Formats: sequence, C-alpha cells, structure tokens
Amino acid sequence: MAKSSKFDELVRTVTRDVVEHPRDLTRYYADKYSVSRVAANKYIQRLEAEGWIARSGPSTHPVFSPGYKRRVAHLYPLAGLEEHSIWESAFKPYFSLPNNIQRIAVHGFTEMVNNAIDHSGGESVFVWVSQDEKTLSIVVSDDGVGIFAKITNSLGLADMRQALFELSKGKLTTDPSRHTGEGVFFTSRMFDQFEIIANGLTFNHEDGSPDDWLREEESLFDEGTTVFMRIGLASQRTAAEVYEQFTDAPEDYDFSKTVVPMKLAKYGGEQLVSRSQAKRLIARFDRFKKVILDFSEVQEIGQAFADELFRVYGSAHPEVELIPRNMTSQVEKMWLRAVAPR
Repeated sequence: MAKSSKFDELVRTVTRDVVEHPRDLTRYYADKYSVSRVAANKYIQRLEAEGWIARSGPSTHPVFSPGYKRRVAHLYPLAGLEEHSIWESAFKPYFSLPNNIQRIAVHGFTEMVNNAIDHSGGESVFVWVSQDEKTLSIVVSDDGVGIFAKITNSLGLADMRQALFELSKGKLTTDPSRHTGEGVFFTSRMFDQFEIIANGLTFNHEDGSPDDWLREEESLFDEGTTVFMRIGLASQRTAAEVYEQFTDAPEDYDFSKTVVPMKLAKYGGEQLVSRSQAKRLIARFDRFKKVILDFSEVQEIGQAFADELFRVYGSAHPEVELIPRNMTSQVEKMWLRAVAPR
C-alpha cells in the first residue's frame, strides 16, 4: 500500500483512534498497519502537522487528543436504527462545538437521519461529520427512492419539481400521523448552507442569500437522497431564533408563518400567468396564518394568476394573510388590481 493511500486511511479513522488510544497511539498504529514504531511515528507527526491530532505531556510519554480537524463517518443499515442513539454514541463524543452549534448540529443530524429511516425506503444510510478550524459539515446520504420522487408519488403531484416547491413551504409530510413536516424547513434555515440532491434535482438554501435555487443536473449520486449541511463555528445563530422567525411571538411555537420563494413556482422557462399555476402554488397555504410571497427574480405575473391568488383565494381564506414582497412595478400593479375589489 502506498504511503499516501495509507495516510488517507489513517485520516478516515484518526478522530476515533485518538480518543480511544490517547496514550498508546504509536503502538496501536504499528500493530494495526503492521509497520515499525518509527514508521507509525512518522504518520503521527504528519497527522499532528495537518491538525488531525494534538500532543500534550512529556515527549517520552505523550498524550494525544483530537486536533482542530475532526472527521467521523459510518454506514448504517436502516432497519432498527435510532438516530439519537447513534449521535450520542458515535458522533457527539468526538467533536468540540459551541453550545449553540451543538444544538443545531444535533437537530440537523437527527432530523435528516430520521427522514432516511422513516421515508427513504432504502436499506442503508451513510453519515459523515467533519469539523475544521472554522466550519462544521454534516452529510446524510441514503440509498432509497429519493425525496422528490417519494413526495411526488405519495401526494400525486404532476411534476417532481413541485415536490421541491412544496417542501420549501414547510409542513409537508408523507406520513402525517408520525411527522409534522417541519424538519427540512427548519433545518435548512438553521445552517449556513443546506443542500438536497435527489432524483436529478438539487435544492440549495444559503443563509444571507436572497435566493433559494433549484436546478436539474446530472449527479454523482445515482440513487437515494443526499443532504449537505454546513455552519460556521463562529455563528451566533440559535435554534430558538430560527423558530421565532416563523412564529408570531416568542412564546408561541406554532409554525404559523412561512416564506414562499415564488421563483420556484416557475418550471423551466414558464411564466406565472394562469389560474392553474396559482392553484398549484396555494396548496397547503391554509396551514399557515401568514404566507410571505417573495417575488425576487419574478419580473411579471399574469392577470389570471394574480386574480386567482390574491382575490379568489384571499376571499375564500380570510384567515390566511398573504404578504407579497420584493415586487417589480408590474407585479405590484397586478397585485393591486386583484385586491382592489376586496
């Protein structure tokens, strides 16, 4: 085995190895890889130089601990898997995170692994957690049918891209007896970057960006769903703050408000002009008290679309407050025209 390849193998397990063998790491690697103590020590020196381990104590009897770089990965069969148990036993002990990042990490980890367990229809899930000087990254990848195909088939949607749009609203679940449908929505807003890849579609939500985006492209992932989550270790964001953004008061934790990126309602090059498009858009609006319609990157809408959305639906559901934002002058004119009769 070439040295570079053996070093790569060391990196894959070093975080667990150093926690389990803080005082006998050299001997452990010499035995594990059938190399001399001198060779094992050279690997340890390189791991230390690259930030994977830290050394303390006397030079003759050093004590090793995880460095600022940490990485743990496992492949699990989904049958009988408990997401919180594997976080507590196989991941949490190996990372050093600020309290607010710790809470966000456990939320994202358990929500996404639970989705794989309950919804993917697959047999296994690969989970990868990595920390460096500035960032925590989490990847959850299953071998199931793919989240967008699952939602499309379960809800009888006409287009797989609509599954992504519905998911972005929140309160969408294919198993309402067991799930609220809030997991992906809130998780995507807790992390700096959140990405779902499945069924030839990629969805990205990035904190600080005015735009979510959806694209169709060839993927390295042939099956299942892969979720990427990333957050800066210096982030001051808290899970409680994210929940409060979508509730009417700090003491009210009912998920009552959502933001709908209107550009995701456009499939391909189509424009938002018809009543059928509006009816597709308003599905499940009645589960919220406030629906913020973000018209960023939507240059214009049709009269029929605006009428169906703002007058017809608005009149039939006065309990749902529709709040348009980021409108062009043309969109604003269509909105005013539709709401004037009310």
